[in-house]
Amino acid sequence: MSDDTRSSVGGDGGASESGALTALRFTVSGFISKPVREVYEAVADPRVLSEYFTTGGAKGRLETGAEVQWDFADFPGAFPVNVVEAVSPSRIVVRWDAEDDSAGQGFTTTTFEFDPVDDGARTRVRISESAWSLTDSGAKAAFGNSMGWTGMLAAMKVWLEHGVRLREGFYK
Repeated sequence: MSDDTRSSVGGDGGASESGALTALRFTVSGFISKPVREVYEAVADPRVLSEYFTTGGAKGRLETGAEVQWDFADFPGAFPVNVVEAVSPSRIVVRWDAEDDSAGQGFTTTTFEFDPVDDGARTRVRISESAWSLTDSGAKAAFGNSMGWTGMLAAMKVWLEHGVRLREGFYK
């Protein structure tokens, strides 16, 4: 793994000192043609997040130490989300419980990084999630969440740039 790849996922990339894979993790990224503060707020502000991602609604602003709720109309039940860190407008770190044995610690950590590009006209968003177990259920959950975060980025882009709700009818 190159140094550039390691920095994009933060830390060791799921490898031990010997280089052996110890946990599954991934990073997805994309560019949104809006200033970094607006893009950060699209994740931190529950009202905006509910427009394009948490189709059943989000409750609570993403602030360090908060526990918020994310609900998806196309999946059953609201999910508690613990905010580990929120540094406007550059970074948000959250933890949420994993299903069954898919994560070794019982939860995964998701990091959102927001970087201004093109003299602040656009924002690069990176979403990394880590702590998935090296098991069939861990791989299935990691691949599923990778798809979900990629969809979230696409939905955020079209909502912020064009006012279109991409998730409506997509999953159900």
